[in-house]
Amino acid sequence: MSNPFTRSPTKDEQDAASKVMDSCAVKTGFSGVAGYGIGAVFGLVLSGIEFSSPVDTSTSTKQQIKTVFKDMGNKSLSSAKNFAIMAAIYSGSECMIESYRARNDIYNSVAAGCITGGTLAVRTGPRGMAAGCAGFAAFSAAIDWYMHKDD
Repeated sequence: MSNPFTRSPTKDEQDAASKVMDSCAVKTGFSGVAGYGIGAVFGLVLSGIEFSSPVDTSTSTKQQIKTVFKDMGNKSLSSAKNFAIMAAIYSGSECMIESYRARNDIYNSVAAGCITGGTLAVRTGPRGMAAGCAGFAAFSAAIDWYMHKDD
């Protein structure tokens, strides 16, 4: 019996892994996890720049540090959740649109951006959803154009 860590995968194993990795559910899950990680780092960096809680100078330095770290953790967690949701919605909708259209072009990104922006702005009403749709669609188009301009 060969060592599974040193041998190359067989063609059947490669095909099975490819099918799993190409599924929209796996892509959405991975994007959500990656978005959570990126959002946590982003939130941590931004919370270090902007500290909104007033510093109570009557408490000890140790207590002030605890308060600052707690605030940084809360902002990081909030940002992580928001990025995870945004990444999962965008990735899932883009994958479903691409699967339905059987094409990989800029229109998939624009439509997924519109769906993401509209979904994230659902609490603001129809005008907010339209603005969110337009904003995310434009941003998605710009990023997709930049990433594929040399193709």
